[in-house]
Parts: sequence; C-alpha cells; structure tokens
Amino acid sequence: MDALYTHSGSTITDATRRPHVVIVGAGFGGLNAAKALKNAPVDVTIIDRNNHHLFQPLLYQVATAVLSPADISAPIRHILHKQKNTKVVLAEVTGIDRERQLVWLDDRSVPYDYLIVATGASHSYFGNDQWAPFAPGLKSITDATALRRKILLAFEEAEQETDPDRQRSLLTFILIGAGPTGVEMAGAIAELAHAALASDFRNIDPKAARIILVEALPRILPAFDEKLAKKAQDGLHQLGVEVRTSSAVQDVNAYGVVIAGQQIEAGTVIWTAGVSASAAGKWLGAEQDRAGRARVDQYLNLPGYSNIFIIGDTSSTTQDGKPIPGIAPAAMQGGIYAASVISDRVTGKLNSQPFRYHSRGNLATVGRSYGIADLGKVKFSGFLAWIFWIVAHVFFLIGFRNRFLVLFQSAWGYVTFQRNARLITHDYSAVASARPRERELQPS
Repeated sequence: MDALYTHSGSTITDATRRPHVVIVGAGFGGLNAAKALKNAPVDVTIIDRNNHHLFQPLLYQVATAVLSPADISAPIRHILHKQKNTKVVLAEVTGIDRERQLVWLDDRSVPYDYLIVATGASHSYFGNDQWAPFAPGLKSITDATALRRKILLAFEEAEQETDPDRQRSLLTFILIGAGPTGVEMAGAIAELAHAALASDFRNIDPKAARIILVEALPRILPAFDEKLAKKAQDGLHQLGVEVRTSSAVQDVNAYGVVIAGQQIEAGTVIWTAGVSASAAGKWLGAEQDRAGRARVDQYLNLPGYSNIFIIGDTSSTTQDGKPIPGIAPAAMQGGIYAASVISDRVTGKLNSQPFRYHSRGNLATVGRSYGIADLGKVKFSGFLAWIFWIVAHVFFLIGFRNRFLVLFQSAWGYVTFQRNARLITHDYSAVASARPRERELQPS
C-alpha cells in the first residue's frame, strides 16, 4: 500500500517508500523477527514498553539472588544498533486498528504495512485475581527483584521474631504450580536456605525453612516424560522440598494458603502456575482461547489478514493435533518464520509453506547440580543434564558479557554456594502493605 496514516487520519502518498514492518514486543519472538529482517528491503519499527530484552527462563535466579538483573537482560537499542533499517520506540501500545493499519500508542499512532504482534503473557489466577497481592508471580525484572526482597526479608524478620509460631510462618515458602518455573524456583529457595544462608544468622537456623511446592495435577512437570518428572520430584525431596500433588488451592490470603480446608501459614507465597495472554487478541478482535491467546492460522496470520502475524505466547495454534507450546524456542521460530514470509513477499517470491515448529525438547533443573532433559527419544537426568541446561540457556543469552557472567556465576556458585546478588532494595510501602496483620485482627 502507498498510503500512510497520520494521527489525525489524513493520508500521505509516497509510492517510492519501502514497506514498513511494525513489531510489537521485544521478547524472544519480536527480537528474532527484527534481527531476521536485517537485510530485507523494509523499514522496521520495534515497539516495547521496556527498554530491555529479558531472558525470562532465568528470572527465578534473580529472584533467589543467584544473578543480578543486568546479567539476564540487555538494552534493545544496543542489540539492534547495527541494523540501519530498524528503529526502536519505547512506548506502551494501547490498541491496534487492523482496518486502517495503525498501532495506537498513548499520544500517537504508527502506520504499518506488515504487523508482527509478540506481546507475550502475564500471570493468570484462573478467575481468582484477588489472590494476586498475596501470591506474586514472576514475569519481569520488577517481579524478580520484588520477590528477592520478599524472600530475603523473610529471613531478616524471622531473625528478630521472638514468637516461635510467627517465626515458623516467616520461614515457610509456598510455590503454587509445579511446572519448570515452580520446580526450579523451589529448588533454588531450598539451596538458598539450606546452604547459602546456613551460617549467616544467629537467632534462627535457615535450614529449618519449609519449602512447599503445590500442584493441582497428579504429578509435577506435566510436559515432561513421567519417569523424568519422578526423578525431579525425588531430587526436590533430597533438597528438603515438600511436594504436594493433587492439591488444588482453595484460597490465598495474607496468612498463607488454604488446601483441602486447611490453612497453611506462610510468610511468602509465590504464583508459578497459569499464564494469560496479553490484550493483543482483544485489540485485534481475534477469536481467543481460554487463556486469551489469539487463534491464528497455519501461517501465524490473524485469519483474514495476511499482513498481520501473531506469534509466541500471544497466539494459539495447533500442529499435528497438538497445541504449539508457549515457550521461548517456539516464539523464536515464529518470529524468524514471520520475517521470512515478509521478506519473500516484498521481493516478489512466493512463500506458501505453513509454519512448522521443531521441538528441541524440554529442560529443567533441580538445584545446583541436578537436571532433567527430555529431548524426544533421548532422555537423561543428573549432573550431565544440568550442564546441558546451563549450556542451552547461556547459548540463548544476548551478548558476550551476559554469557560470560552467567557461566562465571554458575561456576562460582557451584563451588562456593554463595549468592552474590543478595541485595534487599527497599520499597517500604510495598513491604508494609505485604506484611500480614496480627492474627487477632483476623475475623473469626
């Protein structure tokens, strides 16, 4: 198309301009789409409300003081600074007009010829949003540093607490949801308490901390081979983690969690269960699944709009009768695929191949030296799987500095059990509001 829309809706005609590709979201999918368009005869604008790309699979290590935020993130502008056809816009997208081909920001609009929507997902409390203040999730740097503060403050408050019952509550950590994030974080908190902090306090024994991993399904890690999941559960037991399967949470409140009618008092509750897609499906008027993901066709297009691609956690599609998982490799492949289709179209090539996701398997760790790897026909566990997990994750990190630091921190932590990122950055209002009230104030 030759017409560009301004904010007021008037048009500017320029038959010589290059096609404009707008990418919303600089996560795994959006960033890989932008990089894949580096040499295409298009102009690219990538829009994100954050100025950094985040490696989400390692967020739990920030939350448990293994890594610092800068170790797993990098500025978007720096990542793309060599791409002359690409510009970065730091802004919040508020809507999309698919008919006029506009992406709406707070105070202006950005026209597009091709649109790639890669806005990811947020927490889902399955209709119980009132639980959110008591069970924060883990999707951003802000989430991770807030959880790190909450976890470390629990030990500090327990050190000064004279009431044994209150002390036990402060040293109880409950994680709701036993997917990879829940399993990995439970193991990391156990090692933080039982090793890294073991000799740092005088009035409490951090080893007495109670870590409970709760799962509504009959077993943990449902996406993994059942035997591997069992080995992971055994590994958690060895770390002192209590695993409760077939245990649906009935309530989350300021005092802990209710399961099967029983209140389990806990100073820290962490949500590692469901996710919900961003609002992009609503912006586009798309049909959505139960998690709010926009349904797309086999070309990752919004049905009826061949110039709109929806990828990653924002989209919902199937392959060979099974849903394509909302994981980083699928988002990356989706971004590269969308970019290849756009490149072919603008150069006059016919690309009619539907998107095919190629699974590279599933990986998870249980503590600092044990992992499980489900690579299809090849399945293994133990120290070798842990090494494989480290190498695979470090490979996807952006920038040499990040890779070097993560490798160094992993090696140093393995040898010394130290957590060098044990910083409590205060948000006094948040700490005060999150602290449970005295029990006698609770209605009977």
